[in-house]
Amino acid sequence: MDDVVQRALDGGVQMITVGTQTTTSKNGILLAERYEGVWATIGLHPNHVHKQAFFDENELPAEKQPTDEIKTRSETFDESYYRELVAHPKVVAIGEFGLDYYRLPEGQGPEQLIDDQKREAKKQIEFASQFNKPVVIHCRDAHADQFALLKAEIDQGGLTRRGVVHCFTGTAEDAERYASIGFKTSITGIVTFSKELQAVVKDIPLEQIMIETDSPYLTPAPNRGKRNEPLYVKDVAKVIADLKGVSLEEVAERTTETAKGLFLI
Repeated sequence: MDDVVQRALDGGVQMITVGTQTTTSKNGILLAERYEGVWATIGLHPNHVHKQAFFDENELPAEKQPTDEIKTRSETFDESYYRELVAHPKVVAIGEFGLDYYRLPEGQGPEQLIDDQKREAKKQIEFASQFNKPVVIHCRDAHADQFALLKAEIDQGGLTRRGVVHCFTGTAEDAERYASIGFKTSITGIVTFSKELQAVVKDIPLEQIMIETDSPYLTPAPNRGKRNEPLYVKDVAKVIADLKGVSLEEVAERTTETAKGLFLI
């Protein structure tokens, strides 16, 4: 892990570790404490609202192994626990949290599973408002409901720092809808191999775009098949530059400015 972080920093890439549950949120802070150029978010990912195990088809090697199975545990958002973390100076946002209807665990009714996800997302939206933090949203196959939750809080005067929809794979219309409430869209290595996402990114204004890797997953071309690293965010930037017809330097500068402005780095 330290080698991965150091390679990124040596390559001029700073990074934000992303919390997905109690342990990863705390561990992300511990890592950020050790490095200049590393920050952290804290939050509960929707896949951790219910216990489940699955294989991610997008990440499997040529021959699937039992160790490739992804396992999650069931948690609820413990406000008292996260309240102790949020005051840390390296914590820049709440997340990633949100709604994920793509993979709902079997054995329970989907309506209850979705209601549970909405409840935990709403808790974290209100928590972010309370502590004046932006949010990092995970949304998969649920953009209409996700937008409604965010807009409802904003309409009540909350989420003043807004946030970003991470690993965006929605439509251009989805991106425009998020932009209408002041949200950014973050693009991963998927843009290096998905023609559909490339077409969408062409329509998203550069000032709305942030870039990320979602390491260790979603490795961009030309390193598909390898474990992803933050350093590979440069490959994401290169493709966006080509799609926009601008220089790599402009994409790097503008997306960095956007990230620093959102997270107050």
